[in-house]
Amino acid sequence: MSFIFAPSDAKIPRTARKIHIRRLYDVMNVSIQRNDLERATRAWCILARCKEINWTAMWSTSVHLLANHLEERQRAEQKIAFLRVMMLQSSSERETILKELILRLVISGQHREALDELELYLPSFPYQDNALLHIYAGLITLYLAQPSSQGSPFNTTFLRNARGFFDRAKTLDSGNETIAAFLQKIDQLDGTRAKSADDSDEDIMDTSGAPERKRIRN
Repeated sequence: MSFIFAPSDAKIPRTARKIHIRRLYDVMNVSIQRNDLERATRAWCILARCKEINWTAMWSTSVHLLANHLEERQRAEQKIAFLRVMMLQSSSERETILKELILRLVISGQHREALDELELYLPSFPYQDNALLHIYAGLITLYLAQPSSQGSPFNTTFLRNARGFFDRAKTLDSGNETIAAFLQKIDQLDGTRAKSADDSDEDIMDTSGAPERKRIRN
């Protein structure tokens, strides 16, 4: 007896119940590949209730299938809420779950919330030693540093914080050329800002040093 998605080291199921569970697992995966999410969700709901299935270890499947019947905004909210719950329940995969949570927040346009999540976890172990999480934080901070209107300068505080995140990422992954490229970009933005400030100072000096026009007596 063979199963489509059975792992190579899996034991052959000996009972009708275990055979049914393995078949149902195949149905779920085939349905996902065919983008038949309704059928895949029904199969997954049954599997998640089986004591033989560790549903928390398959959290990524849950995220993929969750709330697909809802409209986009509500679906995103449900998936984000689920990932936050999983951060508390699955201690062994928190780093991976956090990455998924950050990506979901960014996709839904919640950049500030994504940065808040990273700032909450990054100071602690093991997240502080994860270069990719620091890169995420640097990218989001750099995005938030963008001027709110045309002609406005970049936010200097966010630029400084972004450099800090990328510096930490470079320490953890010194050979990553992407990190070096973004650090160079931040230096360029800082240089542009400094030049603009110098030009403004020169304009002020020129104005203050200009001779006053004498008033003509009538």
